[in-house]
Amino acid sequence: MTRDRFRFIPALAVSIMVAFMPLQAKADANFRNWIRNFYPVAAAKGITATTYNRAFAKVSEPDPEVLQKAAYQPEFKSNVWDYMDSRVNPYTVKIGREMLAKHGRTLAALEKHFGVDKHILLAIWSMESNYGAILNKDDRLHYVPQALATLAYADPKRAGFAKKQLIAALQIIQNGDVAPKDMTGSWAGAMGHTQFIPTSYLLYAVDADGNGHKDIWNSIPDALATSANLLAKNGWQSGETWGYETVVPAGGGHYAGKTLTLAQWQKLGFVRANGKAFRNPGQRAQLKLLAGANGPGFLMTSNFFTIKKYNAADTYALAVGLLADEIAGYGGMQQKWPRPSGTLDIKEKFELQTRMKALGYYSGEVDGNFGSGSKAAIAAIQKRVGLPQDGEPSKTLLDVLRRH
Repeated sequence: MTRDRFRFIPALAVSIMVAFMPLQAKADANFRNWIRNFYPVAAAKGITATTYNRAFAKVSEPDPEVLQKAAYQPEFKSNVWDYMDSRVNPYTVKIGREMLAKHGRTLAALEKHFGVDKHILLAIWSMESNYGAILNKDDRLHYVPQALATLAYADPKRAGFAKKQLIAALQIIQNGDVAPKDMTGSWAGAMGHTQFIPTSYLLYAVDADGNGHKDIWNSIPDALATSANLLAKNGWQSGETWGYETVVPAGGGHYAGKTLTLAQWQKLGFVRANGKAFRNPGQRAQLKLLAGANGPGFLMTSNFFTIKKYNAADTYALAVGLLADEIAGYGGMQQKWPRPSGTLDIKEKFELQTRMKALGYYSGEVDGNFGSGSKAAIAAIQKRVGLPQDGEPSKTLLDVLRRH
């Protein structure tokens, strides 16, 4: 996709008065004053009046949805198996393999240039934007300068972060990589296929397709290269795995958090769950027990911790690793998560959605995720068959559908 580069006129002074274009009738005067008063801060960082005016030309009030989403940040209460089910499942693997076939040449070139496993890049793409699908959902997207200005203006807890990201967003516009109207992202400013906040974009963005723009919104090569660049610059070890699923020997749970060589772990009775040998016995790895002592173990190598530079959650990095392995055809987890009795595993979740769809109760994607559509369908079926209407998937409900 080609775009004309912008031509900017430097600001004459930090105190220059920003000449805003006509604004909408229902404008927040205090917000407009905040934008006007923030210009000297931006100018001190090299932002021109032209850039500033273009960025805020059509912004007259805070984005109310940004404040709603910022205020509603529920605690993360999902069990690790539910988190994995929603991200590592037949749907995400299927689409990942389709994307591997479609973008194989690009991925191979990036893997060769950066040394980062192409399957890891696909898994991150899936985790961050469902392979770009969320970029087509208007209800998920916000105009980034407006969103960040809203947080800086009205959210004291996030104001410092928002101001820093807003300056970076303006620098991106000034560089000419994206037109203001195309700078969309999450409520907190995460942008494009691979969801980079503006400061991270400035650090890692890559023009991989060679069109003169670093465009993570519309160029898949640029977006994937930017992710590869982040991982490479943060210590990705080429040719090495992220870690291994391991069977924890009796009493081995007390080693959680310890780091030893794989050979040392093997002497303690830790073996790969798939029965294969550890590829590099001298490599150091840390034991993680994400579901507690009764769950499967994972021996995490340095690449696992490099993935955490993208997102600091252990569950995120594990999901990336497991999904990458599945896309590559290495096979999935061998051990089961310690799920409560009566709950469904990922295959059963897909079966339940498939059966609900066949019966006409559910019209959404069969993806193993039980959002509002799936739960409404479950409640309707529960009502029909006389089960408590909690809207939750269960083996009891699946057994009912199997009989009917």
